[in-house]
Order: sequence, then structure tokens, then C-alpha cells
Amino acid sequence: MSVDHTQEAESGAEGEAVSTLAASVKTYAVAPGVRLNVRSGPGTSYAITRTLPEGTRVPIFCQTPGTTVSGYYGASKIWDNIDNGEYVSDAYVNTGSDGYVADRCA
Repeated sequence: MSVDHTQEAESGAEGEAVSTLAASVKTYAVAPGVRLNVRSGPGTSYAITRTLPEGTRVPIFCQTPGTTVSGYYGASKIWDNIDNGEYVSDAYVNTGSDGYVADRCA
């Protein structure tokens, strides 16, 4: 087996591991009819970085307490980390729970 062929095989294995990891991340539906603001931190005082369109599903990597928000699914002080430095209020995410469904953010 040549060195080049070995490197290709290793790259293929890494790609499969990344695909498996991405497939195992659970996503949750944003409340129907809601265009949800994404913020740079866990609270309404943080800047809006973007707005998610209606019908979006989001991953929850970790959760943390922040500003209490009254939303579609009631009032909640839980904020969901959906990407590096991006948070949404759990009051607009259908997790099926009023509590934490993911680990606390570090």
C-alpha cells in the first residue's frame, strides 16, 4: 500500500466519523409560526446575531440559565446553545420538557 493510499483511507475514516456525529445530534422544532431571534448570549440584553425562519429545527448542545422569557411554550429562564456563541430562548423550542434536556453549558 502506498503512503498516498494510506492517507486517503485515513481521511475517509475521519469523514465517516464526522458524518456519524452529525447524524447523532438531536434537533428540536421551533414554535410554529415563529421567526426566532438568535442572540450572542443567554439573555435579551445580548445582541441579535440572526433570525431563524419559520419551521426551523435547532440542535441543543448545552443549556444555561439567563433572562426569563415568556414565549410560545410558557415562561422559561433556560437558554439553548445552538452553535458556538449562539443562544435561543427555550420558551420557543419544543423540547417536550419545562426543564433541562441537555447538559449545562460550561
